[in-house]
Amino acid sequence: MSQKITESTSKYKHLEKMNTNLLLKNINKEDKTVPHTIEKAIPQIEELVAVIVDKMKTGGRLFYIGAGTSGRLGIVDASECPPTYGVEQGLVVGIIAGGDKAIRKAVEFAEDDTKGAWRDLKKHHINEKDVVIGIAASGSTPYVIGGIETCNKNGIVTGCITCNPQSQLAKTAKFPVEVVVGPEFVTGSTRMKAGTAQKLVLNMISTTVMIKLGRIKGNIMVDMQLSNDKLIDRGTKILVKKLKLPYEKAKKLLLKHGSVRKAINAF
Repeated sequence: MSQKITESTSKYKHLEKMNTNLLLKNINKEDKTVPHTIEKAIPQIEELVAVIVDKMKTGGRLFYIGAGTSGRLGIVDASECPPTYGVEQGLVVGIIAGGDKAIRKAVEFAEDDTKGAWRDLKKHHINEKDVVIGIAASGSTPYVIGGIETCNKNGIVTGCITCNPQSQLAKTAKFPVEVVVGPEFVTGSTRMKAGTAQKLVLNMISTTVMIKLGRIKGNIMVDMQLSNDKLIDRGTKILVKKLKLPYEKAKKLLLKHGSVRKAINAF
């Protein structure tokens, strides 16, 4: 039986009697512990990143599977990769138990379907080139564990992000990441510290992978999509600084070539 630290009793009592300032300070106090806990898991994260990079260099993709908050966090991370790094849609994919409608509203019992994740993954023609990361604060979500188990049986590399030690999920995934952040401020509310930890780890994974795949030059998002005025302005200012051009000339060059990288290469 795994230790359900994520479900253990909050260290804080009588929350309803605290004034607003004290509530905010105590939540913040707990949040501050998350990065220090993640630091301990960096060796695990490093191993997972290395295998993702290797697989992607041979044409593989990265999938996140999760339920509830964990599933939504995977979708957020996946959806931000194309605009940030200019990669094609479908290179990083977030899948949530219950389908897209579960992004906004809970779908009853979807997380209890042990075969659901594999069905969802097969819709994307999952194969041995890909990597699947199961995200579950508890480490016991049937949807996620079932998906990881089936991926293992089919020769697909698996990882996980969980916030309980020695969980079934961590024992099942080939490359587990365990970030044990302790009891939540509100008992069992894993959208708080556990959710923050998962989000930070996802940031670390996708950012490092994209850097290793050559999607950053220096510290600049040279392949970002020019999908709104803010990003066009950002790209223009990068060219102004990099190429020593007037703003309007830099903007014209950017729009002509469609990306910061192409504009720099063409100059």
